[in-house]
Amino acid sequence: MTVIIICALIAVILPYAAKIPIIIAANKAGGYDNKQPRAQQGQLSGLGARAVAAHYNCFESLIVFGVAVAVTLSTGTTGSAIQSLAIAHIIARCLYCVCYWTDLDLLRSLSWTVGILCPIAMIVMCL
Repeated sequence: MTVIIICALIAVILPYAAKIPIIIAANKAGGYDNKQPRAQQGQLSGLGARAVAAHYNCFESLIVFGVAVAVTLSTGTTGSAIQSLAIAHIIARCLYCVCYWTDLDLLRSLSWTVGILCPIAMIVMCL
């Protein structure tokens, strides 16, 4: 169970860690606009724009993984297979961000697919 909770913690932190390249890109584009950060982020291009997309997608993924964690914990289905899927999800999501930042679109799509299939499999295993 501890592994699943640690993975949940990492999943919660990941969207905020994924924001670091956005802050760097915004600073390079004249300084971070704390009054209108989303407007500024909408004007970023290249790595900055890709980092914004990765950041938003981390929040989208968090919802799916959060439901999977809730289902596994509430049903007591926390065996090694579920733990492995949780770890695989976190690895896939981290790889997804790196691939997005470095513009590796095919590998990014593959890591996205693995990242979404893992929580789905976690839920199915609880049936």
